[in-house]
Amino acid sequence: MTEMIPFAEGEKRLDWLALTRAIAAGHDLPAAKVEDVFLYRDDDTLLNRSAWIDGMGIAVKCATIFPANRNVGKPAIGGAVSLFSDSDGSLEAILDFHLVTKWKTVGDSLLAATRLARPDSRNILIVGAGTVGRGLYQAYSTAFPDAHFSVWNRSPAGAQAFQLECPDVAIVDDLETAVRAADIVTSATMTTDPIIKGEWLQAGQHIDLIGAYRPDMREADDKAITRARVFVDNRHTTMDHIGELKTPLVEGVITRDHVIADYYDLQAFQRHTDAEITLFKNGGGAHLDLMVCRYILEAWKGQ
Repeated sequence: MTEMIPFAEGEKRLDWLALTRAIAAGHDLPAAKVEDVFLYRDDDTLLNRSAWIDGMGIAVKCATIFPANRNVGKPAIGGAVSLFSDSDGSLEAILDFHLVTKWKTVGDSLLAATRLARPDSRNILIVGAGTVGRGLYQAYSTAFPDAHFSVWNRSPAGAQAFQLECPDVAIVDDLETAVRAADIVTSATMTTDPIIKGEWLQAGQHIDLIGAYRPDMREADDKAITRARVFVDNRHTTMDHIGELKTPLVEGVITRDHVIADYYDLQAFQRHTDAEITLFKNGGGAHLDLMVCRYILEAWKGQ
């Protein structure tokens, strides 16, 4: 029987820290076979992501990303996710696209933050007041319950709307000042020009970059990348596909060994000193969708 898992009912059974443990455990299995296909039309994107992990199953995720939809009050992202059995290929579940995307995207970054950010981090800056930013507030609040949150957004109206939903979050207008004051900076914007400058970064910070997903997109500049110890979720899906790392690699700003580890070397995700700057590039990937789908289905069934 194929399970149909909607957003609201499915989310009630989930826990952010349990999800990070599930993602970590997923990387103990054989490396995923992953294939991504991108089609572009101007600023619009069609993304098909498929993953197969021996012992876990198969996930297929189809996403449409139409940024201009925001201008007319429509969702910028749509799609569908299917989860198939590893043993016989049967369709086990059809999951709400936005449920999987929210928990995958944020959980991916949260796993890195729980290992790389200083445990005593108290000031967390969210850059970008969109849907992902709201999820980041929920997740980081769970992992860092004593932290104070602030949000910066290019549009003041967007920041105000964010604050209405999350009244404990302060709005900041000066991005440079906010970055300099933060212990953790988590950024989820759709910018193509870097807005986080390396000269702003301070000793001991953890930088979490989520927004860039295309070769022409970046949130942090070269100096930020070179000043930090850099980690990614998956070398295969991130380094040669997303401008955040692809551009400095192509231009010779960094070499491939500047990226210390991905989640298949999770024991390397550790801070050596309280003073170092760590930076995590969240690239997503269908293998993470698969791990999250499996976690959601098991929670749905009460396992």
